[in-house]
Amino acid sequence: MFTGIVEGTGTVVAAARRAYVLAVRIDVGGLFAGLPLGGSVAVNGCCLTAVRSDAQSFDVDLTGETLERTRFDERLVPAARVNLERPMKADGRFDGHIVQGHVDAVGRVRELHWLGESAEIRIEPPPGLERYLVEKGSVAVDGVSLTVFGIADGAFSVALIPYTLELTNLRDARAGSLVSLEADVVAKYVERMLAARGV
Repeated sequence: MFTGIVEGTGTVVAAARRAYVLAVRIDVGGLFAGLPLGGSVAVNGCCLTAVRSDAQSFDVDLTGETLERTRFDERLVPAARVNLERPMKADGRFDGHIVQGHVDAVGRVRELHWLGESAEIRIEPPPGLERYLVEKGSVAVDGVSLTVFGIADGAFSVALIPYTLELTNLRDARAGSLVSLEADVVAKYVERMLAARGV
């Protein structure tokens, strides 16, 4: 489990197809010293497994289901910056919100509007995902825990403080950019339980 509190960014240095797998190497510049082989790491909000790791980089393998949900075959290209977070420790402080690292779908940025050193970003979710979004509710955007402050015209808005813009790749967003979205899991469970009761 993750919290959506991004620890920093890495850079994709290689991406190559191998049979039914997309193999990706990410340079972390020493950010994750000691990332274990087989350890989990959230890359743009998607929980992936490190199949090789050293002090400077790690490798992940992506299969068809992951690529379909994330479109990482288009997005994880050399020089792309990605948000990174290690799993939450059981005895750690729980900041952010519950982020499973199970990306629901990809959204499209409509605009990034700068307001001095801060910004607001409007994102168009795919059909079916908007029902899980509520004003003042949580959403993970490329793995960043954010609070929805508005929903209108088929898009939702979140605010980005200077710290978030400095630490994550969201400052690179432009109209048309694709972002990973994970809705709050609590909303999904509530919907499932109500459906089972015929509500």
